[in-house]
Amino acid sequence: MASWPILSVTTFLPLAGVLFILMLRNDEAGVRNARWVALWTTVVTFAVSLNLLWRFDPSSPEFQFVEKVEWLGGYGAYKMGVDGISLPFVILTTALMPLCIAASWQSIQTRVKEYMIAFLALEVLMVGTFSALDLVLFYLFFEGGLIPMFLIIGVWGGPRRVYASFKFFLYTLLGSVLMLLAIMAMFWQSGTTDIVTLLRHAFPREMQPWLWLAFFASFAVKMPMWPVHTWLPDAHVEAPTAGSVILAAILLKMGGYGFLRFSLPMFPIASADFAPLIFALSVIAIVYTSLVAIVQDDMKKLIAYSSVAHMGFVTMGIFAATAQGVAGGIFQMISHGIVSAALFLCVGVVYDRMHSREIAAYGGLVSRMPVYAAVFLLFTLANVGLPGTSGFVGEFLTLLGTFRVNIVVATLATIGVILSAGYALWLYRKVVFGKLEKPSLAGIRDMGWREGVVFAPLVILTLLFGFYPKPVLDLSAASVTALLENYQRALGAAKTAAMLQ
Repeated sequence: MASWPILSVTTFLPLAGVLFILMLRNDEAGVRNARWVALWTTVVTFAVSLNLLWRFDPSSPEFQFVEKVEWLGGYGAYKMGVDGISLPFVILTTALMPLCIAASWQSIQTRVKEYMIAFLALEVLMVGTFSALDLVLFYLFFEGGLIPMFLIIGVWGGPRRVYASFKFFLYTLLGSVLMLLAIMAMFWQSGTTDIVTLLRHAFPREMQPWLWLAFFASFAVKMPMWPVHTWLPDAHVEAPTAGSVILAAILLKMGGYGFLRFSLPMFPIASADFAPLIFALSVIAIVYTSLVAIVQDDMKKLIAYSSVAHMGFVTMGIFAATAQGVAGGIFQMISHGIVSAALFLCVGVVYDRMHSREIAAYGGLVSRMPVYAAVFLLFTLANVGLPGTSGFVGEFLTLLGTFRVNIVVATLATIGVILSAGYALWLYRKVVFGKLEKPSLAGIRDMGWREGVVFAPLVILTLLFGFYPKPVLDLSAASVTALLENYQRALGAAKTAAMLQ
């Protein structure tokens, strides 16, 4: 597909920025240059990733831009490639990174060089996670991403940053230990760690539930699913604004991607057997965390619980194993990546001015910040799932796909749509509307041009994908169709074998 290793360049290009920043001095000029180097590195990486999108063939379900180098004595390989399921997440990652650097321009004033290095390293590991086609390589990227985010929360976070960073690290690491054991078992059973080969390998029926549960332990924490979601609100509240953006927009999506890449295609029988469990946990997540969000007094915590509820729609759609459900799950993850990033940036705008995330500290901002009020309203409505915004398309498709296999689950999940309108509009009313009575808000200023540049692409994409979701849906359509065909074929073969016994 390409005469040069475009995928490896996209993945590791941020390391060039890391090396450049390391050579800068620690004076004022060095700090200023570190910001610019990080910004231009992420912009160039995004431009290179667009070349992937331009040359990608959406009609083929096969992996494209495949690169392979043998390692570990032939027992493993550096193997990279993308298909219609992974490419949208690669583009989402590279697109959000320049916005994160720009959003951190004024708010981060200590250890700026180290902060930029951490973000560039994190970009390498996130893109690598979505591009890896070898189990060992995937695990290294998947787990490696914990380290930069641990530092971002622990060094540049809020007052309880050490507690939040260790809680985040331990929760996600413990879940992934079981996945490592499962990877070893898969290698012993199949003789390979090549993901493409493993997708065609039929694991024994009695082995699948154990492998599925081991992977589930890791991906459920990463998403996070109820009841292993408790690390997320603490991590969001303490993380700097850009850290919250990446946490909600990208790192949470690794769990959903893992279900699509491993659980559903590699362990189809176990996925079908455990689907009722997923449905139950998804409905609880949608309803329970929405109710919890309503009583929050911290803006970041409210949006964090909202993210758990929205990820409930994703898991529900994926394990419905219908074309609409899986396509809706992918679209919902992309849409949530855009909308949740924007909501955390909205919180960051007022936090940079007032240094408070308490909902009670605000009120009447529309009279002083009309542009901010309009932008915040758009993303609030997208979070609710208003038709015409990207948030509607993903939720509707997941509900439609689930309705075809379980009417009760789909009906209960719609309660979450109603509750999301309750907490999101309540937050907006308390912060933006009402009288500007608090003296501390009298001099608050509206968004500047830098903040406008950050929000502009998010506004455009939210409206574009709301009215015209075809680009995202078409990109993954062939891969989703192939995934479900193989899934149904495996289930049919298992039923036939059971009847013959």
